[in-house]
Amino acid sequence: MSTSNRPKKVALLTAGGLAPCLSSAIGGLIERYTEMAPDIEIIAYRSGYKGLLLGDSYKVTPEVRAGAPLLHRFGGSPIGNSRVKLTNVKDCVKRGLVKEGQDPQKVAADQLVKDGVDVLHTIGGDDTNTAAADLAAFLARNQYGLTVIGIPKTIDNDVFPIRQSLGAWTAAEQGARYFSNVVAEHGANPRMLIVHEVMGRSCGWLTAATARQYRQMLSLQEFVPGIGLSRERLEVHGVYIPESAFDIAAEAARLKAVMARVDNVNLFVSEGAGVESIVAEMTAKGQEVPRDAFGHVKLDAINPGKWFGDQFGKMIGAEKVLVQKSGYFARAAAANPDDLRLIKGCCDLAVECALRRESGVIGHDEDRGGVLRAIEFERIKGGKPFDVKTPWYGKLLQEIGQGA
Repeated sequence: MSTSNRPKKVALLTAGGLAPCLSSAIGGLIERYTEMAPDIEIIAYRSGYKGLLLGDSYKVTPEVRAGAPLLHRFGGSPIGNSRVKLTNVKDCVKRGLVKEGQDPQKVAADQLVKDGVDVLHTIGGDDTNTAAADLAAFLARNQYGLTVIGIPKTIDNDVFPIRQSLGAWTAAEQGARYFSNVVAEHGANPRMLIVHEVMGRSCGWLTAATARQYRQMLSLQEFVPGIGLSRERLEVHGVYIPESAFDIAAEAARLKAVMARVDNVNLFVSEGAGVESIVAEMTAKGQEVPRDAFGHVKLDAINPGKWFGDQFGKMIGAEKVLVQKSGYFARAAAANPDDLRLIKGCCDLAVECALRRESGVIGHDEDRGGVLRAIEFERIKGGKPFDVKTPWYGKLLQEIGQGA
């Protein structure tokens, strides 16, 4: 590699929603740069693309470098996130991030040049990396000579063509832990319906994986059925995800039988599973459907879990409906050992790519035999569905009595 092309300064940013990998990925990048190229200066933009547009950044000092290993112990993002789409000019102006008549992409590019940045590392989901792709294309078209390298985080695990997104394994594990406490609420009221709403806008992987993790935890337990402490009362009785249509009347009949037998029902519901029906109802009533800067329906505002609870609660004769959401608990956790190994591999390769000025999104490329590489930005997109034919998922449905 030509030393003249070697980066002198790199910048980091995290964006979008949280995932159990952000803090660790920041720590991993800082550690790897310190190992391989300690002379390269590092800054981190505060609150994602917002900080980039405003020129607001942290300097990674020797003290921060020394403390980087500690970041693996924490969840969240120490440098902060935001949801900013650089191509949504109107939203950027409205939020005071750019002035009227300015192009946010050019403002971002000029800020990178002003800060002397050679390589920008973006850590985020499909929206973040789509924004990074747009920025990389803008930089290339206008000959800015900057390298952009994405690292994929999303608990939904729904990015094409990446096999496994950082943080998703941990989120499933943490969601299972969350429900292991919530499920005991079935004893607080007769004929209780508990709806566990799991994050996942258009992909059911996290809901399915969380249910699987929870059932694995149940398999390690011992029970005293003679006084009501049975596995069946703690069991998952239904799993509903965006990829699978279901007959609500038939499901209600099945669940009504479960309620009659064990006096409670526990459902795992992806937050995206009922969105089309909810939006249709709101539109029919003339209600405004709240959306974010990327045009996505604001799921926390329309409350899919409550919709499922209302529908099934009436049909199965529940005396009480409890809706609990594990999303914020799960996504803000520190990475587990499986994710830590994945994070390290991705961060190590990201730094190697930076040193040779190779742009792309780091991940195991499903279209290239699963090899870990810098995947071309133009091939990155969100909305990858969960494969409902995955053997373990079919087995799960069959075991809980939901399978065909």
